[in-house]
Amino acid sequence: MANIQIRKYRDDDAEAVKEIFTLGMSEHVPSSFMHILKQPLTQMVLMVMFCALMASSKSFLLPILAATLFLAGTRQFVVYVFNRYLETSYRKDLNRIREFYLQQKDSCFWVAESDGRVVGSVACLPAVGEPGCLELKRLSVRRSHRRMGIAKALCQTVADFTRERGFPAVVLYTFVVQTDAQKLYEHIGYEKIREIALSELVAKILNFTLLEYRLYVQRDGKKD
Repeated sequence: MANIQIRKYRDDDAEAVKEIFTLGMSEHVPSSFMHILKQPLTQMVLMVMFCALMASSKSFLLPILAATLFLAGTRQFVVYVFNRYLETSYRKDLNRIREFYLQQKDSCFWVAESDGRVVGSVACLPAVGEPGCLELKRLSVRRSHRRMGIAKALCQTVADFTRERGFPAVVLYTFVVQTDAQKLYEHIGYEKIREIALSELVAKILNFTLLEYRLYVQRDGKKD
């Protein structure tokens, strides 16, 4: 991790942090699209539509065209959902990081800097659904700086902060399609606790779930 510095967020980091987060989230569009295509309901709809159009038109052209339009529409739906998620994230905290993280008790926001350029970020705050724990949020690293140990170092920064504040564990939530993130968390010691079904009807139908992970940083007052 030569020339990498992890430091607290400054106001002039705002645009870089949002850019890194946006690019990172956009990488999950293809995996989310493939996740939807693998669902039995999606495959059933495609098959029924193809067979019905094939039987009525006596031609391959119309069902193939309809299937292509269906797939294109599904991908646009995924893009729409992710754009809505980005808008919600900006509105909730990324447009007011100092207020949301740095001015609140037991909360913080860090960036990873390489040669004067922000290349990663992470944050934590008290976990709403898990009293007595801190929640890791907004972990993201530029693609050009991955596999350099930056994400691991950012996670360790949160773990150290959690331990220093006297909390026993860090929790985090990640989407089922974020497989690379899941491998990272498990590699550094996080345990998968449960899967959480989202409340939205479409998410339930498409089996789009959240995974909860937990890292114990101290047990009985002792460091692991």
